[in-house]
Amino acid sequence: MASLTYRYVALTDVGLRRSNNQDSGYASPRLLVIADGMGGAAAGDLASSAALAEIRQIDRDLDPEEDGDALEAMRTAVAHANHRLAELIRDDPAVEGMGTTLEAMLWDGEKLAVAHIGDSRAYRLRQGRLSQLSIDHTFVQSLVDEGRITAEEARVHPHRSLLLKAILGRDDFEPDFTWLQPSAGDRYLLCSDGLTDMVDDETIERTMKLETIDVAATELIRLALESGGYDNVTVVIAEFVSADEPEDEDLVCADGQPQIVGAATNQARGRTGSVRAATSPTSSLTADSGAVEADPEELRYAPRPVPRRRWVRWALVAVVIVGLLGGAGAYAYDWSQRQYFVASQDGQVAIFRGVDLSVPGVTLAHLDEVTQIEIDTLPAYQRDRVAAGITAADHDEAKRIVTNLSIQAVEPTPTPTPTPSPAPRRTRATPEPTETP
Repeated sequence: MASLTYRYVALTDVGLRRSNNQDSGYASPRLLVIADGMGGAAAGDLASSAALAEIRQIDRDLDPEEDGDALEAMRTAVAHANHRLAELIRDDPAVEGMGTTLEAMLWDGEKLAVAHIGDSRAYRLRQGRLSQLSIDHTFVQSLVDEGRITAEEARVHPHRSLLLKAILGRDDFEPDFTWLQPSAGDRYLLCSDGLTDMVDDETIERTMKLETIDVAATELIRLALESGGYDNVTVVIAEFVSADEPEDEDLVCADGQPQIVGAATNQARGRTGSVRAATSPTSSLTADSGAVEADPEELRYAPRPVPRRRWVRWALVAVVIVGLLGGAGAYAYDWSQRQYFVASQDGQVAIFRGVDLSVPGVTLAHLDEVTQIEIDTLPAYQRDRVAAGITAADHDEAKRIVTNLSIQAVEPTPTPTPTPSPAPRRTRATPEPTETP
């Protein structure tokens, strides 16, 4: 197979209804990324730009010993992006609720390592036919998968933007990772939902066939704005060609420099104060109460509530006690033994089966596995979480939590042991010769 390379372009527009751009886009000779931030006033632009900053760390020659292959490097980078959002939320609780989608492709010279979470999409135009490569992590897509609605009905569903998965700085995120094998002539499109909500796939296919990728990107943005431009719209396009093919000097990528667009072009900044107090030109007041209407971006993700361990602890204690007294103790105990959590065991990260509760006369937690991760090698934020115990829905989720922790663990620098200096050698004094009279 002849060696391949690709030409690339990244383009964005804030749209016609929004006052700021929460999308971040990136394109370079190795890496293609789209991140669509969410959270409205809760710093969606901060989320997408922070995530992109972490993913960009793998835009380099990878070290097989330290980084593994391209897909392993991508997994690590996405985990770091998630951890970075967790740090930002810890440092400024006002931004809790922010998050971002992610569509990323890393080229290793032969194939593409792909990461996907959320509803930003990846398409491929091959031999004139467009195909969607990613599967939306949305509520309406789950309805389509279950056969309850059609794909056409999903396009106009009132909850079509409601996400089931996103990068939120939590351990319960599950991105999709895979490999793709490009061919010469392929065009790949990464885009935010600001495009796909406005422009149908048939129109995208026609536009992707235009003479150059620069023209195609410009036209896709124009079509989204012409159709209403309700949201930020960002596109990244790559066209694979033979490595021997001469460079097209008219293309934006002819200089070989990375292209970065959207929120990531601004330096990430912290937020303070209540996120509910922030308003934008698109916010409106209700006539009766004067309350600010919620930004739709704040409603895009419908996560499971963050566990509040104190409430859970007392609720489970009550369930266990009532169950024992009422004759349902066996059922309650059986339920508890199907739960898992990650906590500390003799200075190591460990997985426990059961629930982290103390009930007189009943053992509810059993050690399942002790990992090789030392608590002291984790960041302070993760040490505190492990000390409090991290709940998991099942054993697989507990293993994913441990994997994320292992990525963030840092080997401690050993303290050098001083080498004792050799004892000074005793020498016998040589007497001075005396002169005999």
